[in-house]
Amino acid sequence: MPPRSEPVAVLLATAPRHLRVASAADSGGAVTRSHLADGRCVGWYAPPAPGWRVAVDAEQAAGPLPPALARRFGAADFWARWTRAECLSKLADVPVAAWWQRHGLEVPSGTPWLWRTLTLADLVVTVAFATDPHRR
Repeated sequence: MPPRSEPVAVLLATAPRHLRVASAADSGGAVTRSHLADGRCVGWYAPPAPGWRVAVDAEQAAGPLPPALARRFGAADFWARWTRAECLSKLADVPVAAWWQRHGLEVPSGTPWLWRTLTLADLVVTVAFATDPHRR
């Protein structure tokens, strides 16, 4: 039986409360984290959702777009789509380059994953959940 999604929906609705921006040294207690180019980390600090795995990815909202990737995937909402694809590839245990080959920066239709993309200070952050395939 799949795990209930209600706890995940609550975590996503309250995501800003569970995200912290800190140095890498100060974010060791995060459940999962994303490292930024400027040395900061965005960490997820929330209680576990039984039967679910979580991933987070963040980028600087005003950061320059990688020219080759912007040409390939388009510049509109690039960082939102990028962070979402990064999270989903992590949860699928697929290298992000392989994800691009299969899906671009889009979410495949019919995906069972749950996510939220938001702006947190100067960052675009996506938090995503997938059911744990090892749960019995």
